[in-house]
Amino acid sequence: QLQRQRQQRQQQRRQQLQQQRQQQLQQRRQQLRQQRQQQLQQQLQQQQLQQQLLQQQRQQRRQQLRQQRQQQQQRQQRQQQLRQQRQQRQQRQQQLRQQQLQQQQLQQQPQQQRQQQQRQQQQRQQRQQQQLQQRQQQQRQQQQQQRQQRQQQLRQQQLQQQQREQRQLQRQQQLGVKNYHV
Repeated sequence: QLQRQRQQRQQQRRQQLQQQRQQQLQQRRQQLRQQRQQQLQQQLQQQQLQQQLLQQQRQQRRQQLRQQRQQQQQRQQRQQQLRQQRQQRQQRQQQLRQQQLQQQQLQQQPQQQRQQQQRQQQQRQQRQQQQLQQRQQQQRQQQQQQRQQRQQQLRQQQLQQQQREQRQLQRQQQLGVKNYHV
């Protein structure tokens, strides 16, 4: 009986040792799997952040090109506005001269000639008014283009802020990966 009891105890110890070894092996395997999964997840996150940064950089470049074009258009518009202002001044001076001429002619010439001259002057004034209306329409279009450019500048500023935040996140994740490997 003593021998049987000893044998049973020895078998129990062996079984316990085997179970402990198996548990340790399983734990090590699980730890390795978890480490691999964490590394893969971190790598995927970094890749996604890099792709987002690249996309934002492309968008910023496109917007910069658009802004440059719009700035050129604004310069051209300013030049046109200056030209229009000069033309308007010249037209005002011409109108004043015409009025003076009308007064002089009214005093000097008979009624028929006065009527003919008045018709001609009315036609000239109508043409000048049409030109003024066209210039006013051009000025309105220029103002609309300037508003659009301001909106695009605000969008670009928002994209730049998002890009800065994503760079900070990427740096933090890279630091976390280095600490984990150490």
